Amino acid sequence: MKREGTGRTYDVRRSSYVVDDGRRSVRTSTNERTYVPTYYVNVNLNLTVRYSYVRPSFPSRTPDPVPGPGTRPYHYGRTEPGNPGTGNRNGLTVTGWFVPAVPDGRSVGPDRRRRPYYDDGGRTTDQRTKKTSSTYRHAWTTTISILQSSPEAEAQLFAATTLKGKITYDLATQISESDLPALRSQILLLLKKFAAGPKPVRVQLCVCLAILAIQMQTWKDVLPTVVAALGNDVASHACILDFLRVLPEEVTEGRKITLSEEDLAQRTSELLADNAEQVVQLLVNYAQSSPAAATNPQLFDCISSWLREVPVNVIVNSPLMNAVMHGVADDKSLAAAADCLGIICRETKDVDDNLETIQALLPRVLELRPRIQALVDDDDTDGFKAITRVFAEAGESWVLIIARQPQHFRPLVDCLLECCARDKDRDVIGYTFSFWYELKQYLTLDHYIEARLQLIDVFARLVDILLKQLEYPHSDDPNEIDLFDGDREQEEKFREFRHHMGDTLKDACEVMGVAACLTKVHDAIKVWQDKYGSQATQTSVPHWQSLEAPLFAMRAMGRMVESNDSSVLPQIFPLLVQIPISNEKLRFAAIMVFGRYTEWTAAHPDFLEPQFQYIVSSFQSDSQEILRAAAQSFKYFCVDCKQLLGQQVIQLQAFYDQILDKLPDPSKEEITEGVANVVGVQKAEDVYKLLKLYCDPLVQRLMNKANNATDNKAKLDLADHINLLTYFTQHVVPYVPSTAENPAVKYWQEVFPVLSTILDNFIDFVPICERVCRCWRFMVIWYRTAITPLLAPMANKLAEGFAKSKQGCFLWATSAILREFSEEREHVEDGIAENIYVFFEAQATSVLRTMSDLPPIDLPDVIEDFYRLLIDALLYYPTKLIPSPLFIPIFQAAISALSLEKQEPVSAALHYIRDVLTYGGPNPARSGNELGPAGEQLRQIVKQLLLSQGEALVKQTLAGMMITFPRDCFADGSGVLLGMFQLVPAETTEWVDRTIRMLPAGTITPAEADRLLAKIREKLQGTDSASVRQIRALLQDFTNTYRRRYVAPRDGLGLLEAARFHFEG
Repeated sequence: MKREGTGRTYDVRRSSYVVDDGRRSVRTSTNERTYVPTYYVNVNLNLTVRYSYVRPSFPSRTPDPVPGPGTRPYHYGRTEPGNPGTGNRNGLTVTGWFVPAVPDGRSVGPDRRRRPYYDDGGRTTDQRTKKTSSTYRHAWTTTISILQSSPEAEAQLFAATTLKGKITYDLATQISESDLPALRSQILLLLKKFAAGPKPVRVQLCVCLAILAIQMQTWKDVLPTVVAALGNDVASHACILDFLRVLPEEVTEGRKITLSEEDLAQRTSELLADNAEQVVQLLVNYAQSSPAAATNPQLFDCISSWLREVPVNVIVNSPLMNAVMHGVADDKSLAAAADCLGIICRETKDVDDNLETIQALLPRVLELRPRIQALVDDDDTDGFKAITRVFAEAGESWVLIIARQPQHFRPLVDCLLECCARDKDRDVIGYTFSFWYELKQYLTLDHYIEARLQLIDVFARLVDILLKQLEYPHSDDPNEIDLFDGDREQEEKFREFRHHMGDTLKDACEVMGVAACLTKVHDAIKVWQDKYGSQATQTSVPHWQSLEAPLFAMRAMGRMVESNDSSVLPQIFPLLVQIPISNEKLRFAAIMVFGRYTEWTAAHPDFLEPQFQYIVSSFQSDSQEILRAAAQSFKYFCVDCKQLLGQQVIQLQAFYDQILDKLPDPSKEEITEGVANVVGVQKAEDVYKLLKLYCDPLVQRLMNKANNATDNKAKLDLADHINLLTYFTQHVVPYVPSTAENPAVKYWQEVFPVLSTILDNFIDFVPICERVCRCWRFMVIWYRTAITPLLAPMANKLAEGFAKSKQGCFLWATSAILREFSEEREHVEDGIAENIYVFFEAQATSVLRTMSDLPPIDLPDVIEDFYRLLIDALLYYPTKLIPSPLFIPIFQAAISALSLEKQEPVSAALHYIRDVLTYGGPNPARSGNELGPAGEQLRQIVKQLLLSQGEALVKQTLAGMMITFPRDCFADGSGVLLGMFQLVPAETTEWVDRTIRMLPAGTITPAEADRLLAKIREKLQGTDSASVRQIRALLQDFTNTYRRRYVAPRDGLGLLEAARFHFEG
């Protein structure tokens, strides 16, 4: 994805693709492949896992090939549902025709992408022979037969999982309604058989029965039937509890069911709302049946599952509440009961509707406070976590009433604070972070100032706790570097966790005030200095953890400090520049603090010199971590204090040139951005000589690297070095009159031949092409019409580059030229805008030829860049583009691009189509007043285009929304359909009807299709525009429902397949 002023880069060290969004870099491996196992079943009972290829979410520009045919054996191990492991498969293998996409049969992944599947002989599944109805029946009976007779737990689990998938996906098409009672009876018999276990098989069979109950609409007495069939022995109780637990989960979350929304809503009411009272009574009777039953974790899981259907006050005022509290007191059921109690608290989140219930719950929750100390003393980490989660859930749910009645609810807040204070190993404090944030949100409002005053001491104690929790683990050896026994993952988790604690420190700052928090930091530093400062040497710093923690806290609070604050910071910074440099972590922390407070330093220049010298001296370190920190802070000093550092611009160049080659690549970019900011504030008459001073050495390095770039690593290094020049184009932009020569452009005219030669020599290497295009794009964006002397050679290179490489980056740079030199821009010379449009048409023709030669799946980035370019062309040159002979093929190519399954190109194509549609109505993307008399002509051209291409557009858009579009493209897809209904309503209705009739047989009934079309026609008959807009919601609901129910067909989209784009121009 590309945004204004950003670009793409390649990271040399990781060989990974980097998206630079101007704030942070998001990496994705250029060679990453993801393989998803897909399971098949047939009567041969041979199990094979097919690995289907899923492209990375942001792949490299050169797509990886789809792996060829092949299989891997699948081994059984762990038997939890949906979580197969490794182990002996005992000869059981399965291959064939039935496909639950993953072991639990619920989904095929976030994007539900259609993927190729392979069998043993390399044949795709659509080449297999069609199965007869007798084969389908045989599959059902075989699956059940395994459950009835196989002694192996692995085979039983697989058969139960398969049966669940069959009932979910195939029940409506393969089992007649008259056979459903027999299937129900068979499942009940199986449940009776497996009532005592294995538990995974029993749970899967309960899910089977629940899914059957949802679809079997004639089955009205579900609970009595199940209870009566399973009996009243202890084993059956476990089975009934499992069924009661999964039933609401499947009804509310199992959305693959082939029922209409109306039928599903009715069935939900019948199964849940109508049975809620009966379920509560069943659970009460069970809880009172024996002491063991009253503390059975299954009981609490059932209560949790039904809390969404049963009013929470019914549970709180029933004997079940006592059972929950007894369960929390019992170590064996503590986890399940605590989760249940937390959900009960969560259900009272609407405090105004649940005041009485909250008042009844509060003392029950506070009863648990003595357990905090007991669990800590027993070193029961799991129990401590469970209790803390209860307090956290209660606090988050009741935070509003806490702010209203702080004195009454103060004991609950104290419970949370105690959990934080007793958490020596940082196991539970993270559960409280959301509560402190939510409480801060209310306490910082003027309306709750009284509560703020009453609770401010709580936040003061919280800061003290966090300062202690921020400390690295202590060691007997003050010089010990490895504090995590070599566990790098644990160290990384600790570092990440500290940043979360830093967020909570910010919350405390907002409640207490920054000065109070910084005072605590200052006091902590002084305490360390008084106790251990005199013991610190060049080689050893005792108890450095107690000093590093307040430094980290100070860094975390930096965002809260105003630049004009002068209360505490003037006392702290003189202490920081005395931080011992021998300890790497202390030096790192001090450097990061200095970099965080550069805006404050800019307003207090007396503190600049010692801090800046501390940073500069840190570049002599051999530690890569120190170097990276120093480079980052150096950049912020140069950005925020550039006016103060302007007098040192010559000395900075000597330092920059000396240190550059020592740094890692990201740090090179950071210090380059820093010095470029300092150069950028110099007088215009000095810019040319300063650019030569700073950039000539870079250009010389660039030429040397180009001459020696023979392998990919060296080429990537060259690409990264080009980016250093780009920072100067971004930040050195002198203001000069439009009639005068721009000194920066004068310098870049000297550099342009070097970049052009590099581009010519490395035209087949994508990262270099992208970096050169990025540099030129920024030249156009920042120097605007001043870049006119370079315009002609740059346009020629961009056209030549795309023709040779077929890379979208050349189109990306072209869009900047098209926008900055449009007819309406100031200071554009006569004839330039016309020449630019001719240049654009040549580029567009070249792209259309490429799209005609190659399928869209091979050109995702080109398509994205092309349609983002076209959005600009349509905005700035509508009177030229719309009547152009290229307009229709461009639109046809956009429809073809909608068959892709990547968000970026599909979004770009949809945005372009939506903009085109606006020119067919009264509100074009460009103001109608600016179009003048040409506006009506453009409207007629667009409407004629829609009449000829509209059916293909509607078909591909609906197919995308139902099957192939990434989820983030839904809104734009429905926007396209809305635009079509607004411009050509009758035709669009007919096209939607035809498209829906093309869906695979069995996925939608004629009645559902007729119902949708009737609603659309009803909305079209409305007299206001709001009625037409409601069609968008209708189509979104319909396509979302379809997408939830059905997986993408493995044998292609059939009649919904996009037509191949052809261009004869």
